[in-house]
Order: sequence, then C-alpha cells, then structure tokens
Amino acid sequence: MRQAITSFVPAALLASTTVLAGSPASCPNPQLSCQNTTAVADTCCFNAPGGQLLQTQFWDTNPPTGPSDSWTVHGLWPDHCDGTFDQYCDPNRQYTNITSIISAAGQTDLLNYMNTYWKDYQGNDESFWEHEWGKHGTCISTLEPGCYDNYVPQQEVVAYFQKTVDLFKTLNSYSFLSAAGITPSASKTYTSSQILAALAKPRGVQVSIQCRNGELDEIWYFFDVRGSVQTGTFVAAQPDGSKSNCPASGIKYLPKTGTPPSTSTGTLPSSTPTPGNPFSGKGTLPVTSGGSTNGCIISGGTWYTTGTCASFTAAASGSGFTLTSSKGNCAVSNNVLTCGTSVTAPTVFTTVNDKLAYNGGTNFYTGSVPSGSTQASVSVTQQTTTLTIGWKSI
Repeated sequence: MRQAITSFVPAALLASTTVLAGSPASCPNPQLSCQNTTAVADTCCFNAPGGQLLQTQFWDTNPPTGPSDSWTVHGLWPDHCDGTFDQYCDPNRQYTNITSIISAAGQTDLLNYMNTYWKDYQGNDESFWEHEWGKHGTCISTLEPGCYDNYVPQQEVVAYFQKTVDLFKTLNSYSFLSAAGITPSASKTYTSSQILAALAKPRGVQVSIQCRNGELDEIWYFFDVRGSVQTGTFVAAQPDGSKSNCPASGIKYLPKTGTPPSTSTGTLPSSTPTPGNPFSGKGTLPVTSGGSTNGCIISGGTWYTTGTCASFTAAASGSGFTLTSSKGNCAVSNNVLTCGTSVTAPTVFTTVNDKLAYNGGTNFYTGSVPSGSTQASVSVTQQTTTLTIGWKSI
C-alpha cells in the first residue's frame, strides 16, 4: 500500500461540484482511495478497484497535434493501487457518439476545448474519444449510472470528459519543463532525471514519462481521490507500478513540425467497436493478412509463415502490457518490431478489438508476405503488405 502522499491539490479541483442533470451520490466524510486498510463497500463515493487515477498527456511532433506550446490530452485512466488495471468494463456503455452526447448536454465550451487540446495524431478525434471512454471511463466506479440520483442516460460521459479537461488545465507540462530550461529542440537532449525533476517540482511527487525511439512523447500524472470523480478532491500521488520507459540520457524533446492531420470530430460510427482484452500470461502471436490467418510472429519479432509459433509472455505494465520472448524483451525500435537482449526498454503495447496495438493503431506492415524459410521484418511505417497481430493463449 502506497504511503507517499502530497497535499498538492489544485484550487480548481477543491470545489469541483458542477453536475449535469441528475445528482452524483452525496459523500460525507469520504475516504482517500488507495489508502484504505479494509474494503470500502460504497464504490459510489470511493473509487475501487481503480483507485489511482492517471491523467495522461501526449507530445505529438510529426504530425503535430494541438498548439505548438502545449501538450495534449491522452485520457484519464483508473488503475488499481498496484499498477494493474481493468478495461472495457461495460460494453453496454461503449458509446460511439461522444460529440453528440457532449453537444446535447449543452457543453459547447468543453467540446471546443477538446477540439483544440484532445487530439488524435491520425485526425480521428471522435474515435479517439470513444476509445478513451470505452476503455477507461467505463471502469471508474463512481461514474456508474447507479451512483446518480435522477440519472439521465450518458450524463456520466460528460462528467468523465469534463473532469479530465479540468485536471489537464492544472497540469501545464510545457510550462513545468520550460521553467527548468527544458524546451523543444531539434539538437538538444536531456536526461531522464532532469525531466522527472522538472515535472515533480510543482507537485512534490514523481510522474512517469514515456519515450518512443528516444523521443519524449508522453507524461502520466498520478492522483488518489477523496470521494467521487465527479465531486471529490484529487490528491497528487506517487506512481504505483507504472514506471518510466525513457533512457537515462540522450532524450530528445522535439519541436512540433510538419502538417497537422485532417481532423474528423463528429463522425458517428454505425456500431460499437468490439471490446478488447489485455494480453496476459503465455501465448502466441498469430498474424492475419489479406483476411486470413497466416503464420505468426516468432521469437525475434519477425513474421514467419511455416514452422512452430514462438511463445511470448505478456505482462501488465501501466495501462498496457509488455511482451517477452525466449530471446528477450520486445519493442518497436526504429519503427521495427524487435525482440532480444538488446531491448532494454520494452514497449508498452495495448489492445484494440483483440489485436495488438501500438500507439493506438493495430496495423503493422511489411514489404511482402514471407514464404518457406523466409522471415519478414514487421514495421509500423506503411509498406505494401498490411497485417494485424492477435493473441492465442497457451
């Protein structure tokens, strides 16, 4: 059980009692999540089992998203108090019309803010918002419909996005880093300790930073909550189980360059995506290409269509999981899937519709379908052959 708690509480969150339609549960003398020694029955006033809330942020550079001097919202994730997590907790509430829900609630200011600061790097903002709500929002116990008096359907969706935005506004990552002399540069590099110290200073607790190919691209801020997400107090907390994956030195913090993606915010899919499940335990990685399963990923991270499939171990990490084969950890390195002893910082993957996902996307690529004894490198950059990677437990 974590003991390191700071008293940092943004003023904007101390009296966060704005509600929409029905009223959230009244919570007199609420307990602080993750600090209880016995089970708390009232999960409308106590977030459980997802008691540690992570406000996560992106720094997308090419294509760039959001203003050039601001990080952007990734989401609000309810992790267990030991770094593990649940996801896709209620398929009946995996809504595919987030834009319409927020608009119907009259929250145009919220929607306008999201259109600027909650951006998808591929331009699919609506789909990104649907993913964050369906995967994470449905797992926040205090947002359950039964936690409202006079509940109006989908009002908890608005509460989720409003709370995430409220938190994000108190966590100006760009300013935190700039105050320590850490600014975007095409030539400078920074150490992990420099970045972590700059981000810890305003709050008195550590954060988790994530890198891709040695480039800083994500920050995770951790909170425990006294009371409900809707009306409770968020208290800055030390990370529990979710660690940084950046190298000790040589970290790039690149400026945003290139052309922003064309944005789609209001398209409403005709059906709800099938929920995914985290890869866990031991399994193989079957490959699907051209509509049929054909071979699998073998221990070095390459695609092989003949012979025996390799065994991988999937272990929970933050809000995703890492993969390890007999050759070592797996990572996307220089845009290529690689497993081996040279991988010191394994990639944290996720899953979408039961497929392996990297940075939210399930498509991987190679130059051609391998045959015979040929192996094909698997890349995240577009090539002539597209493939997806599944999971088969063993």
